[in-house]
Amino acid sequence: MAAAANDSLANEKAPGTIGVGRYEEMEQDGDSSTAKSRLSGLLWHGGSAYDAWFSCASNQVAQVLLTLPYSFSQLGMLSGILFQLFYGLMGSWTAYLISILYLEYRARKEREKADFRNHVIQWFEVLDGLLGRHWRNVGLAFNCTFLLFGSVIQLIACASNIYYINDRLDKRTWTYIFGACCATTVFIPSFHNYRIWSFLGLVMTTYTAWYLAVASLIHGQVDGVKHSGPTKMVLYFTGATNILYTFGGHAVTVEVMHAMWRPQKFKAIYLLATLYVLTLTLPSAASVYWAFGDQLLTHSNALSLLPRTPFRDAAVVLMLVHQIITFGFACTPLYFVWEKLIGLHDCRSLCRRAAARLPVVVPIWFLAIVFPFFGPINSAVGSLLVSFTVYIIPALAHMVTYRSAHAREVMLILCFPCFTVLALARKYIIVHLRIENSYTLLSL
Repeated sequence: MAAAANDSLANEKAPGTIGVGRYEEMEQDGDSSTAKSRLSGLLWHGGSAYDAWFSCASNQVAQVLLTLPYSFSQLGMLSGILFQLFYGLMGSWTAYLISILYLEYRARKEREKADFRNHVIQWFEVLDGLLGRHWRNVGLAFNCTFLLFGSVIQLIACASNIYYINDRLDKRTWTYIFGACCATTVFIPSFHNYRIWSFLGLVMTTYTAWYLAVASLIHGQVDGVKHSGPTKMVLYFTGATNILYTFGGHAVTVEVMHAMWRPQKFKAIYLLATLYVLTLTLPSAASVYWAFGDQLLTHSNALSLLPRTPFRDAAVVLMLVHQIITFGFACTPLYFVWEKLIGLHDCRSLCRRAAARLPVVVPIWFLAIVFPFFGPINSAVGSLLVSFTVYIIPALAHMVTYRSAHAREVMLILCFPCFTVLALARKYIIVHLRIENSYTLLSL
C-alpha cells in the first residue's frame, strides 16, 4: 500500500505533455523521510488537483455567503436560484477559457526554454505573451483593482461580523485589529503553500452555510412574512451583481494553476468546485429568505436576523478566520505584482519577501478604515470590476487569440464544445454583462 501511494504521488508530480516548471520550494526532495518533512508536505506543500479544488472552492464564497439571502429578497426566490446556476456555469466556462490561455502561453514559453522555478505566471503576463502589451495593461489594471477592493471588502466584513458577538469596540477599531491579523498573510509564499488553509476555509464555510439553512428552518417563518421580490428593476440587477461577485473568484485562476504539479488537470476543477459551492449557497440563501422574506431588504447580513446562540457565535468566528484566509487569496497576486516591480520576486528569503509585501497591505488597511461599509463597494466591484476582469476580458482574449483558422488548427488544447458554440457563449456573456452593468450603475 505504501508503494502504491508513493507511485500515485510520483505520477501526480511527473510532468505531463507540457513541461511543468516547479518552484524551488517544491523540489526539496532531500531527507524526505523525516517526520518534519512529512508534516511540512502534509500541511504546507500542495500542488495536486485536490489542492487546486480546495483552493477554488474555498475562495469562491466568504462574506458573500451571508449576503446572498439579501440578494434573494431583491431578486425573488426563482430568479435567485436561476442566477446562481447561470453565473456558476458561466464562471466555470470563463475559468476554462483562462486555463486554455494559460496552457497555451506556458507551452510557448517553455519551447523557448523559459524557467519558471522561481517565477509565478500571472494573468497579465499571459495576456502580454499572447496578445501584446495593451492587453497586458488592461488586464493588469482591472485585475489589480478588483483584487484590491476584494481585499478591502474582506477586511471590512471581519469588523462587521465580529460586532455580532462583541460590540464593546466600534467597527473601525475592529478594522485596525483585523488589519493586523490579515497582514500575517505576507508570510505565505504562494498558492502552493495554502494547502491546510484552503481545506480549513472550506470546512468553515460549509459549517456556516448549513448553520444558516438549518437555523432558518428551525426558526420557521416570521409572523406575516412576505416574499414580494422583485419590486424594482434597479434592485433586481443589484441583487444579480452580488451573485455575479459570488462566482467571480477565478481572478486568481492562473496563480492557482501555476501552483499545480500538473496544471493541465485544472480544466474541470473549477466546475467541480462550483458544483460543491452551489450545494452551500442555494440551501442557505433559500432557507433564510423563506424564513424572513422582505425583512432581508433592510438586513444585508443574514446573521443579524438569527437569534444569538453558541452555534451562531461559532459561525461568526469561523467566518472571521475564513475571511482572513480569503484576504490572503486576494492579496497574494498583488504581492507577486509588487515583488516583480521591485525586483524581489525571485528572492528565496521568506522574511525579506514578507517585509517587502507590507506596503501592499497598508493601503488596503487604510481604505477599509476610511470606508467601513462594504455594500456600495460590493455593487461597484460586482458590476464593473468582476464582469470585466473575470468574464468579459477572458472571453475576448480567447476570441482574439484563436480568431484565425491557423491558430485554431495548431491550438494546444481542443476546446469542448466546438468553436461555434464557444463563440456564441462568449458573445452572450459580453452582451448580458453590458446590460446588467448599465442597470447596476443606476443604483450606485
